[in-house]
Amino acid sequence: MASETPSLVFFGSGPLALESLRYLQSRFAIEAVITKPRPDHHHGEVPVLDYCIAEQMTYYTPARKAELSELFAATRFNSPLGIVIDYGIIIAADVIESFALGIINSHFSLLPEWRGADPITFAILSGQSRTGVSLMLINDKMDEGPLLAQAELPLGPAVTTPELTASLIDLSNAMLTDIIPSYVAGAVAPVPQSATIADTQEATYSRKLTKADGLLDWQKSATQLEREIRAFIEWPKTKTTLAGKEIVVTQAHVVDRQGIPGSHIVEPNKSLIIYCGEDALALDQVKPAGKNEMPIAAFLAGYGHLL
Repeated sequence: MASETPSLVFFGSGPLALESLRYLQSRFAIEAVITKPRPDHHHGEVPVLDYCIAEQMTYYTPARKAELSELFAATRFNSPLGIVIDYGIIIAADVIESFALGIINSHFSLLPEWRGADPITFAILSGQSRTGVSLMLINDKMDEGPLLAQAELPLGPAVTTPELTASLIDLSNAMLTDIIPSYVAGAVAPVPQSATIADTQEATYSRKLTKADGLLDWQKSATQLEREIRAFIEWPKTKTTLAGKEIVVTQAHVVDRQGIPGSHIVEPNKSLIIYCGEDALALDQVKPAGKNEMPIAAFLAGYGHLL
């Protein structure tokens, strides 16, 4: 790799981080990777760690914020810049300040929209028409650092979290390819988040999801529940009970019907409509516990007599 290629230290742990690491590795010099260690008794994948081992990359696995600071106090890194994506450990000021140019975070929202742990899911849940990627210099506050660049991405009315994630990764990678060399060369200067291209300068906050988020609450509007189905399609999944069976709803659409929330009607065309706090939800695809995903007509053929 050419000597003028910027050298980076990459911080990341999860699947989003892995996609970005693969991309950046092909375009920049990755001096080292900082990732979370494999948890005790964990037999599943640890995406970035497994990749580093397979690729024989230099990597370190501090388990918490203090260990990360200890690593940087004891180890000399030559790279002027760090990149953090989907890491999962808070980075202290002493680590940030060890880089001459700081650490760039690629955050998947138009900051200050959806600061926090899960901006992609909350963009879908909110029903907004666009989202995007913000490249910022991190500081010791949560997602409040100055911006280096932003780019928007339209949000289609049927987009799911996996689809939106894939599009945002592609956008992020393209932005990093452009911004990293420009920033290292001094051609890009950070600006405060008040310069955002978001529709408002008011900060909003996302959070980590829990299993309880996946329980369909029929008191909510059908519009909100349809968004939850698309947003939670990978995890925690949207669940309810029908015909005495737990099912995951994987696709549905809103219909203009009114009734007692949680009650249902089976239409002659083999559709199942469940009334919500506002309007109703027509289920299109479901996955009963222990079964494959199926159209609602197939579910009704097998279980409709129990409804």
